[in-house]
Order: sequence, then C-alpha cells, then structure tokens
Amino acid sequence: MTLKIVIDQAAPTAPYEQLRTQISARARSGALPVGYRLPTVRGLAEELGLAANTVAKAYRALESDGVIETRGRNGTFIAAAGDAAEREAASAALVYAERARRLGLDRAAALAAAEEAVRAVYAD
Repeated sequence: MTLKIVIDQAAPTAPYEQLRTQISARARSGALPVGYRLPTVRGLAEELGLAANTVAKAYRALESDGVIETRGRNGTFIAAAGDAAEREAASAALVYAERARRLGLDRAAALAAAEEAVRAVYAD
C-alpha cells in the first residue's frame, strides 16, 4: 500500500497543509487503516520532493489532531482517530454554542453562522 500523496506546488495551499489534509482524509476514510506505518519524515520528504521540516510540520499537526501517533524509534502510525476527532469536534461545537448564546444569538442565527463557516472551510 502506498500513500499516493500529490503536492501541487502551484496551489495556494501550503505543501504541509496539502500533506496534512490528504493523510487525514485517507485515514478517516479508512484508505489508510489504523496501524498503517507511515514513511519516515526524511523518506517521505525525499519521495515528495519536500523539505524534511515541511513533512515534520505536517506530522506534528496530524499528531496534534490525533490522526497519527509516533512510537519513538518504532515509527509513525495511523491512530484510531475517528472517535478522538469526533469528540474534539463535539467539544468545539459545544464551546461555540455556549459562546453564541452568550452573544445573544438565537438558535437559528447560531446554526446559520456555523453552517456558513463550515461551507467556507469545505469550499474546496
């Protein structure tokens, strides 16, 4: 199994973000199964023609998101991230809902603002 990552140098999105997004999407879809061992930072950087720091930045973001886990010298693996990601999203949604209520928004206005934000982020 290969990662099949494609970095578009002409895209307005930074290469590390393209890498992070693609690995995250493949992990969440199951195309990269839990426990799949990712290439080393240097190995993937070489394969994609990126700086090692770019890949390291993407791996740090993915680890922070709970998508991957690093096991020291044993390598970096796809984590069981679905549940963790859903819990974190639910927590963020709750914080948003509480803030919207404190700001005096009614339910419809709060939902409309959230839907617009999601639409803007997922416009790709």
